[in-house]
Amino acid sequence: MSPMILDHRLRFPDPRRADAEGLVAIGGDLSPERLLLAYRSGIFPWTVHPVTWWSPGMRGIFDWDKFHIPRSLLRVLRKPIFEVTIDRAFREVMQGCAESAPGRRSTWISPEFIEAYTRLHQAGQAHSVECWQQKQLVGGIYGVHVGGLFAGESMFHRTSNASKVALVALVAHLRERGFSLFDVQMVTDATLAFGAIELPRDEYLERLAKAVVKEVAFT
Repeated sequence: MSPMILDHRLRFPDPRRADAEGLVAIGGDLSPERLLLAYRSGIFPWTVHPVTWWSPGMRGIFDWDKFHIPRSLLRVLRKPIFEVTIDRAFREVMQGCAESAPGRRSTWISPEFIEAYTRLHQAGQAHSVECWQQKQLVGGIYGVHVGGLFAGESMFHRTSNASKVALVALVAHLRERGFSLFDVQMVTDATLAFGAIELPRDEYLERLAKAVVKEVAFT
């Protein structure tokens, strides 16, 4: 189907109407209200000129029972290499995720995304986990919180293993707080190493519907 063209009204089409690539809608804005409705609906934005909204046919998640820590990382975790914090430097984590990196010439995390998700953070709906060395930010991860859903957006590192340590800390925190769904959008080599799996869109939406109605506090 053709993507819906959005206007000022706060709405999205059924994500099952996505085209073959997963594009659901075009237009609208990145207001906190529209972003939260998107995540609650199983949809996320990817570009800003124009704003595009997506729901892939296969969705990457971390299932608590399948999450595992690589043996090499366990050795790192046993040592006091990093200081890990929560929500201490949200905007700085996003800026780190937007930096160029080997094999990545550009990023979808534009200044508009940084402003929009910082507003979500200020509203208590987006969060970050940071890794520090000698008081310097060396890695982190951020995402969006809606009920029992945490939608992971991106992570970065400036020192080996920093983003992986942040991910492990985030998973432990989400499990402790009672989150039931950790969405990572698409499975990559990095998330596959920790046991990320793919779900068909319909199964993901079923899990999502149960997750977003839970009353879960991030902190």
